Amino acid sequence: MNASESTDRPRHFRIGTQEIVAARPEAGLYVVATPIGNLGDVTLRALATLAGADLIICEDTRVTRRLLDRYGIETPLKVYHDHNAEHVRPRLLARLAEGAVLALVSDAGTPLVSDPGYKLVGAAIEAGHRVVPLPGASASLAALVSAGLPTDRFFFEGFLPVKSGARRNRIAELKSLPATLVVYETGPRLPECLADLAEVLGGRPAAVCRELTKTFEEVRRGPLDLLAAHYAEVGPPKGEIVLVVGAPQEGEAGEKDVDAALRRALATLSVKDAAGAVAAAMGVPKRVVYARALALQNDEDGRGGDD
Repeated sequence: MNASESTDRPRHFRIGTQEIVAARPEAGLYVVATPIGNLGDVTLRALATLAGADLIICEDTRVTRRLLDRYGIETPLKVYHDHNAEHVRPRLLARLAEGAVLALVSDAGTPLVSDPGYKLVGAAIEAGHRVVPLPGASASLAALVSAGLPTDRFFFEGFLPVKSGARRNRIAELKSLPATLVVYETGPRLPECLADLAEVLGGRPAAVCRELTKTFEEVRRGPLDLLAAHYAEVGPPKGEIVLVVGAPQEGEAGEKDVDAALRRALATLSVKDAAGAVAAAMGVPKRVVYARALALQNDEDGRGGDD
């Protein structure tokens, strides 16, 4: 372990004009949540750990440096992301084996949530090192509690597929899940994503949560189809976005219901006609039902559907 990193540098952080000395924590890997926008949302425990650590592992030094500069923390930084993880991870594990204190952060929020840090944590646990979570800000939870939708049961999907066809197929798989859905999306892809969500899920209640905790924070709530129409008209917004979508409503057809109806219809109708009849009867988008009909037909007799 480099002595200059472990003993010589100052271990302190600053709150306003008050300077606080930070003790060096017990050796191990600390998973530290950082603010998702407003730098005031960091916890005192997180600041003490970042100041007392031997090394901070981050995705982008420019992003993490803004937080450290705000609180006068001088701990060295090491970049760790998808592109260098295989090369850097053994070195970090070696530091842990030497008794180092490593703090893992993401650019924003809680590490390991849509973030490459989970492999490092898994490897540290496998090697017998101490792993300590420091809870704090999370974009998914912030969006969930601001959406006005049920929170007793929710499912975090992360990012949906980029291509529309694959995205609609994944949404169809999630359709019958009895839980509020939480989805990450980028500004440029938001209008198309909302259009696909509305096509598969109809007018379920939803919320578009943008730039949470930041200056231009916005939460737009409404039925999915109306939200899709709004962003189709105004265009892609800027900033980080979390989508929250309500669970299936009572009486809404689930995938098992659709499959059962299709099997009955396919006994006497072509794939195209069966899909049209079931879609009209159950209020499910025809494109989704047609895809399910093709899959069922292929499962049953090994041939594609006719038109």
